[in-house]
Amino acid sequence: MADKRPMSSFEKAPRDLVERFTEVMTTRPAGAVRKMFGYPAAFVNGNMATGLHGERWFVRLSATDTAELVGLGGGPFEPMPGRPMRGYTVLPPSIAEDPGAAGAWVDRALDHVGGLPPKS
Repeated sequence: MADKRPMSSFEKAPRDLVERFTEVMTTRPAGAVRKMFGYPAAFVNGNMATGLHGERWFVRLSATDTAELVGLGGGPFEPMPGRPMRGYTVLPPSIAEDPGAAGAWVDRALDHVGGLPPKS
């Protein structure tokens, strides 16, 4: 199950996680990388598709993909404890630690978010 520990607002993402995120996003130009919550995140047409928050890597997925990821140990993304962001799921550590596996979920997130109306 995804890590549900509350986190300090000053907790930095581990360097190796940031490096994996950067490695994955470098080969996916559809995702425009910028900071969100002080952490790297990727956007498509102004909509956030994926990002880091503390020690967690989250993705925005369709309901079907969310159910599949939860079945693999993913959990809700809660930037503030008790306040989940609807549609976003935290990658379980086993996936977040593998750039290939994480990249496959990022691809799903980029495809899903690419189909949403652009933010103005």
